[in-house]
Amino acid sequence: MDPMSLDRLDDPLAPAREATAEMLTNRRRHFSLPQPFYNDERLFRLDMQEIFEKEWLFAGLTCEIPTKGSFITLEIGDNPVVIVRGNDGEVHAFHNVCRHRGSRLCVSDRGKVAKLVCPYHQWTYELDGRLLFAGTDMGKDFDLSAYGLKPVNVRTAGGYIFVSLADEPPAIDELLETLEHYLAPYEMDNVKVAVESSIVEQANWKLVIENNRECYHCSGAHPELLNSLQEFDDSDDPRATPAYKALVERKQGEWEAMGVPWRLKRIGKRNRLTRTPLLEGTVSMTLDGQPGCRKLMGRLPSADLGALRILHLPNSWNHFMGDHAVVFRVMPLGPQQTVVTTKWLVHKDAVEGVDYDPARLRRVWDATNDQDRRLAEENQRGINSKGYEPGPYSETFEFGVIDFIDWYSERMLAGLGVATPHLELAEG
Repeated sequence: MDPMSLDRLDDPLAPAREATAEMLTNRRRHFSLPQPFYNDERLFRLDMQEIFEKEWLFAGLTCEIPTKGSFITLEIGDNPVVIVRGNDGEVHAFHNVCRHRGSRLCVSDRGKVAKLVCPYHQWTYELDGRLLFAGTDMGKDFDLSAYGLKPVNVRTAGGYIFVSLADEPPAIDELLETLEHYLAPYEMDNVKVAVESSIVEQANWKLVIENNRECYHCSGAHPELLNSLQEFDDSDDPRATPAYKALVERKQGEWEAMGVPWRLKRIGKRNRLTRTPLLEGTVSMTLDGQPGCRKLMGRLPSADLGALRILHLPNSWNHFMGDHAVVFRVMPLGPQQTVVTTKWLVHKDAVEGVDYDPARLRRVWDATNDQDRRLAEENQRGINSKGYEPGPYSETFEFGVIDFIDWYSERMLAGLGVATPHLELAEG
């Protein structure tokens, strides 16, 4: 058997890797991707291996695990992960897999425990992952210290929790420092999740992200959202009108006087933070544009702070207003299935029914999420057709999509061992 055949036995995705590298190397920039990137099972497995098992993923919020023993769980493809607050107050992450026979340890989305106990045979682990108890039948030479939980890379900043399954994750320090700066006024240790939703979209995860990265579709699809949101993506949007530029300049002066961070910050094409005005006369992403929570977040001096938009590829976008925040997490479930989780955050002392009404708080984004779900699913159905071929993006309206596809292509090609200097997508 020739060496190439042996390689393909070792890696059944080897032919898909070669085909993917060729398609990405020869793709037309500023065009959507070839069909297999949106619906092929083998290419989906490559996405999971080269993107979701290597990049830093937004996993959750530190406010969700406020005390010792609090935990949340996450499924990254076939890899269950548990994130827990340890005895020392530190945040730990582990493969949610017992070292005995591989059962999942924590089977609920969240909870609080004294120790991590496997429900199968009651192997018991300390919150820092050390194996404490494995019964009395493992033999006198059994070494507890050799069977601790396998750790997962975890970093926190600005109330955010990021995890990476990679042996050597990409750099993230600049993002963490930036998040700490921009979210300091929100005092993220003093927030809570007021309400949460998860919807499953019958569409590839890239279509979900592409839809988010442009507002070309907004005027025809999102009447509730456009009661407050400006269609301009950031403060240097090429579509910006003189009136919008004047509004931005005025609001930036107000935010500067309040000591609230507002400057546009990009970290490669992976991350972007920017504060942009909402429509004149509105202060929050509610149906009437008025505050959804009477108690402002953190030490913010005013509700009229526009929206701090935070992008983290490959799986999160966020909107922070003065009274509440809306945080999104995207996780692939299959080649044509994606779960989108939305969390609405308010000050931890805000009282439901007094300071905020959850139904009112979530109305705009519930409607928007459902509208986007339908758009992404119809996009998927069309792409599955034999009539589909890559189409051109608008450099004026869809520059954010172009940036995302460039970033995705660069990261995939790097994982496949193909240099891409022509993309000029250096981070930082």
